[in-house]
Amino acid sequence: MNLPWHDLALSKLQKMIDQNHLPHALLITGVEKIGKFELMQQLVGILLNDDEIIRRDNILEDMDHPVLIRRSNYTNMIYCRAGEINEKTKNRSKDIRIDQIRTFCEALNKTADGLQIGVIFYGDQMNVSAANSLLKTLEEPRENTLIIILAHNVQNLPATIVSRCQNIHIAPSYSQQTQQWLTEQLSETQQADFDVEQLLENTHGVPFKVLGELSDGSYAAYQAHQNQLLSIATHPLMINQTQDFEGNELEVLDCLQNLVIEAIRLKTSGQEGGLVELNQVIRTAKSEFLFKLLDDVYLAIHLSKTSVNIKLLLDNILIVWSHITHLKQYPQISANY
Repeated sequence: MNLPWHDLALSKLQKMIDQNHLPHALLITGVEKIGKFELMQQLVGILLNDDEIIRRDNILEDMDHPVLIRRSNYTNMIYCRAGEINEKTKNRSKDIRIDQIRTFCEALNKTADGLQIGVIFYGDQMNVSAANSLLKTLEEPRENTLIIILAHNVQNLPATIVSRCQNIHIAPSYSQQTQQWLTEQLSETQQADFDVEQLLENTHGVPFKVLGELSDGSYAAYQAHQNQLLSIATHPLMINQTQDFEGNELEVLDCLQNLVIEAIRLKTSGQEGGLVELNQVIRTAKSEFLFKLLDDVYLAIHLSKTSVNIKLLLDNILIVWSHITHLKQYPQISANY
């Protein structure tokens, strides 16, 4: 699968291969659904000169029985992932455990003909003990062995792991090539109903996230939240009609975050977007207030993961949003959290 937003990362990997400088440990990073797993598959296909063998691996599917590591269709390749059933507790683990990493390392330390490949996904889901048990293998790998660690957030990995790997980052993309690829994935009805550029803006440049939200119906809910938020900004009395937000506070905050980011981008560049109401906001809202509101939305999203009253949290944010076009002074709403 040719994913245009992978071109830069793939070219770096190809250069390493061509110059025989491929390291023993790679760290592939990027936000969720940016295609880290697919880039890993493409890399392995190049190394094995076989683009199909590992694409037959059903590694992303959950098993219904305990397992520590999984084998690939390529004999010398193994996977270690979160979400496996723990043999002791019989529950599905949210992290990668130390017993999994120990088995992973033992398998890679065995003599094998040909290139040995071990893939860990996602590395930022290793618990502390698991990460520590991986260090020796990273420091003293066997020859002809490649360890590939996929991670959503490199900041959640120990520095000792990061420093022993060559980092390849996949950045979000809004390019014309990415828009064209995404357009080709949509049905004719979807192409008529949605603006591809706006879809990418709403998901911060993550094409697979666009497809996921369109397929599961969550984008329709997102559009409803977006329309209501824009109505509140242009008609402040609409703030009294937010009953649809109850139970969906975090989704609404995420939607508002996207709107404010887009407003700042357009206002800074002196452009107009495709949302008429947002253009009205841009023309009259002060840039400094938009930045302050964005900070408060970021903080609210962070606090939503605590025991804070998220409904009250959202209400405070919405009051400011409803007055954003005619504020004379920005209120210190963060003090209420």
